[in-house]
Amino acid sequence: MGLDNYASTSPDLDLTDEDLKAFEAADIHLGQGPDGFRGKLYQELISNIAGVSLYDDWIPPEVVRQMWVALERCDPEEVTKDIKVYKDSNSPFAVGELRKFFRVCVERNLGLVSSW
Repeated sequence: MGLDNYASTSPDLDLTDEDLKAFEAADIHLGQGPDGFRGKLYQELISNIAGVSLYDDWIPPEVVRQMWVALERCDPEEVTKDIKVYKDSNSPFAVGELRKFFRVCVERNLGLVSSW
């Protein structure tokens, strides 16, 4: 089993049509559809950058905002250089894609739910 994380308005996994359109417009490439990503692939990266576990059942919007700020402030080359697990997913490119994903979450006041 793997960990998937999805943007949500609440722990119950609802998004509006407008939320989905915002993700689609952002052209995010994380491999799990526009409103989610494979959390197992990015857990180490997110934990190192933001100090948050993607394994939490519900990550509220205010924590998602802190995660986005941490992603925006980090140096993608520096934070990815020592990550060995899932190396292709933890590249500087992935940091940029995660920034886009979390920016949409912040703009839409969304949290994250975990599914495994």
